[in-house]
Amino acid sequence: MNEIRPFRIEIPQADVDDLRRRLTGVRWPVEVAGTGWERGVPLPYLKELVEYWRDGFDWRAAEAELNAYPQFVTTVDGQDVHFLHVRSANPDALPLLLLHGWPSSVVEFLDLIPLLTNEFHLVVPSLPGFGFSPLSGPGWGNLFRVAGAMAEVMTRLGYERFATQAGDVGAGVAGLLAMLHPDRVVGTHTNGPAPYPFGPPVELDGLSDAEQVRARRFNEFREDGIGYLALQATRPQTLAYALADSPVEQLAWIAEKFREWTDPAADLPEDAVGRDRLLTDVSIYWFTGTGATAAHVVYEGMQAFRQFMESAGDQPQELPTPPPGAVAVFAADTSIRHLVDPMGAVVRWTEFDRGGHFAALEAPDLLAADVKEFFAALG
Repeated sequence: MNEIRPFRIEIPQADVDDLRRRLTGVRWPVEVAGTGWERGVPLPYLKELVEYWRDGFDWRAAEAELNAYPQFVTTVDGQDVHFLHVRSANPDALPLLLLHGWPSSVVEFLDLIPLLTNEFHLVVPSLPGFGFSPLSGPGWGNLFRVAGAMAEVMTRLGYERFATQAGDVGAGVAGLLAMLHPDRVVGTHTNGPAPYPFGPPVELDGLSDAEQVRARRFNEFREDGIGYLALQATRPQTLAYALADSPVEQLAWIAEKFREWTDPAADLPEDAVGRDRLLTDVSIYWFTGTGATAAHVVYEGMQAFRQFMESAGDQPQELPTPPPGAVAVFAADTSIRHLVDPMGAVVRWTEFDRGGHFAALEAPDLLAADVKEFFAALG
């Protein structure tokens, strides 16, 4: 049961042809005149992007780029876990677990991998319910369980000690890995942490100019930007029908987030992340049907988080000392240090003037340098 099996992405041509057929016969909705991104993805923009997906995007080229890296699957607790395993030429390199978030996949790290392979052995999983780790059943929204599975993957690869880098959902997994296995996790590097979106607005008094910009962005997000989260956190199955049946809906669902969460200087998603990278990510969700299962993972994760927060104060426990942590804050992030790190536990806090939620795609040079400097300083 501990077997690690070679894996290669091979989407059947019938599935590629079916996607093109669906992108040709779209039943477009009406759009209210004079409206724009404030109501969602504008119709003219999406029509153009769909046309490029159908006629300009080369899935086979994207598939070949992914297949250039060694890939494997192993089964943990009944769940198949897919991962890239890119060994450094340096046999003494530090193992580094790279964990993606939503709405992302292993594609998020394609431009980061070449920048890190001198210093690290890289393990890049598809989280359960995402991409090429199709969901085996309920319960994988529980990030404690996911963290346990990631630790087991590293054990099977022979990595008793390792580091982590992550954002979004992956950052939650990385944090729990550090909590559950402080003896194994050398350090944790995360990007983009923010206050809980269902919490109160951030007060501006006493904040620096840069923090006020992030606070206003967070306050706007919690007022106008969490519709996607509310839907996935409460009615994932209703949403699943649209995501499983319509590639246009899957594209709009993800493209909207790439537009809202990337570098504020970028007007359109492709101004921050190239169209081919965006469409590779969307295509993986489409071909694997994991737009729907990722929504269920979010639902379970939100339920588990609420239960955890409600019970956190009931039985206080003394937690082990966590390994060192670093945070990288990019231009689109809403992170304010005293809210994210009230106890001053973060040993390295770096702020950048470009990039956003998809830091590994938007600013891989900045992220790679920060990761290397942090772990080098740890010895």
